[in-house]
Amino acid sequence: MGAVLEVVGPVFVIIGLGWAMARRNFIDAPGFAALNRFVFTFCAPSLLFLGGTTGAGGGGRAALAFFLGTAVLYAGVLVLARRRMPLGQAGMLALDATFGNTVMMGIPLILAAFGQAALAMLLAILALHSMLLLGTATVVAEIGLHARAPWRRVLRATLLGVARNPIVMAVLAALVWRLVGLPPPPGVVRQTLSLLGGAAPPVALFCLGGSLARFDVASAWRETVVATVLKLLAMPALVALVGAAMGLDRLEMAVAVTAAALPTGANAFLLAERYRIGAARSGATVLASTLLSVVTLAGLLAWFGIG
Repeated sequence: MGAVLEVVGPVFVIIGLGWAMARRNFIDAPGFAALNRFVFTFCAPSLLFLGGTTGAGGGGRAALAFFLGTAVLYAGVLVLARRRMPLGQAGMLALDATFGNTVMMGIPLILAAFGQAALAMLLAILALHSMLLLGTATVVAEIGLHARAPWRRVLRATLLGVARNPIVMAVLAALVWRLVGLPPPPGVVRQTLSLLGGAAPPVALFCLGGSLARFDVASAWRETVVATVLKLLAMPALVALVGAAMGLDRLEMAVAVTAAALPTGANAFLLAERYRIGAARSGATVLASTLLSVVTLAGLLAWFGIG
């Protein structure tokens, strides 16, 4: 519990600072919007590109179990939610239920609980996490926004929407970089990316706090509860089932299931805010799942014999 609190505590402090600044009007809505654009355009892409081009190898089996379980949950939520809401909103709900805080919480938590070997396995998940989930959610959102248009216009708008998404393009660029076999970015470039990337998690959480101050979070409480339960309980259970079927060893299983049990990441909120689709619910899910994850992650680590 103490290890989890050390990771989760700063998250709430930063969210609280953003909320307080918005409530006191120290930073107005246009100011938070500018910070959101800064994070989405520069900081988060820098963090993901640097991680994708400098990360260690290995961890393929754990990553496969993670993404198979994630795909089942995302598709299931999307199909069921589509019966009650438009496609774009259903896609964002599915993203809230599957996109985890793998960087700001996942890296320190898994490193502290399972050691350096486990961190190398987590990096295999990180390499595809944002590209697959944010990329899929972007495609679904674009299709939803242009659903009534001819299919050629839908395809063109979707491709343009993905191409204009800095986060997705940064991960794609990192993947191409690794496939070509290029070395990690050199000196000045690497340090610049590191400085920008280091600002992504705290500024995103700060913006989340500012947004919560103006959203009617209570209006989306039912969907928030559903997304939180799916993220903290259903997703790790699915990944554990897949891992058991694959015969993962203890460390592989621990990394895959713990990564699946992480709370909803702030980038899900950033994407919802960008498209103005379900942003209040997404922000509330980030907050609620992070709060409840103190208990669920502590229980999971105890189950793996940590703590």
